[in-house]
Amino acid sequence: MRVSYNKLWKLLVDKKMSKADLRKAVGIAPNTMTKLRKDEDVSMSVLLKIATVLDCDISEICEFVKE
Repeated sequence: MRVSYNKLWKLLVDKKMSKADLRKAVGIAPNTMTKLRKDEDVSMSVLLKIATVLDCDISEICEFVKE
């Protein structure tokens, strides 16, 4: 199984927010955004920060998919 952040990108579109806006609002490093774009693992604390900024649940920003 792998992680997918497609839900996050769709949520950003719905909220009219760019990836750069998200990075600045959350305060995460550029390399962490790269990991998100590549569907790589990031820490739970980063996901919690993103969910807090977007006022949503973690399940609304990521999911596990079978390969």
